[in-house]
Amino acid sequence: MHTGALPKHDVMGPVTRALEGASLAVAAALVLANLARLAGEPRVLAWWLPLAVAAGALAADFVSGLVHWTADTWGRESLPFFGARFLKPFRIHHVNPEDILERDFIDCNGDVALLTAPVLLGAALTPLAHDLGCAASVFLAAFGTISLPTNQVHQWAHDPQPPRFVAWLQSRGLVLSRLVHAGHHVGPYTSRYCIATGWCNSALEVLGVFPALERVITALTGLRPRADERRA
Repeated sequence: MHTGALPKHDVMGPVTRALEGASLAVAAALVLANLARLAGEPRVLAWWLPLAVAAGALAADFVSGLVHWTADTWGRESLPFFGARFLKPFRIHHVNPEDILERDFIDCNGDVALLTAPVLLGAALTPLAHDLGCAASVFLAAFGTISLPTNQVHQWAHDPQPPRFVAWLQSRGLVLSRLVHAGHHVGPYTSRYCIATGWCNSALEVLGVFPALERVITALTGLRPRADERRA
């Protein structure tokens, strides 16, 4: 049982804040560039368009769960940079879930922007001369665009009074809702990892994907899941 003051996220230094602010600006510019590029390509208006967008959205949600599961389950907070910046916030989040509400926009979203910018760049550089290239570009653009606000959506899922348009999206299952995400914060914190939209959570739990991956990794490496996690 955790005692004393609840742990909080680390305050970013000026260099990290500048890097993450720049990442957000670049990622936002790439989203707009991809939208403009695809809107001007007649080949995009094909039967496969909704399928490519849906596949990108599902991939974004699945990858958000994969990243979340990895950060929750493996590694040590003491790892240089990666442990402090990427693992520690997830571990603290289990002990102090509402701490995420104290993170400002850059702090909350900069890490994800840094990771999604290369995906969005790949979408912008994918040739559109053939249907396959168009479909790949749409998939990557959807994947990157829906991934970009993942941690913002996560923050809203902890907000008892999110913006009205967000509450509307949550109530219709278009983004992760407070009710759906609450299941992740019930010990032992080993379910509902997907936080972009939450669409993949039910299927992954029924199939037992993450427990199966943990068993495989433990069998191959001897590592034990959540060996370094903070516990409430």
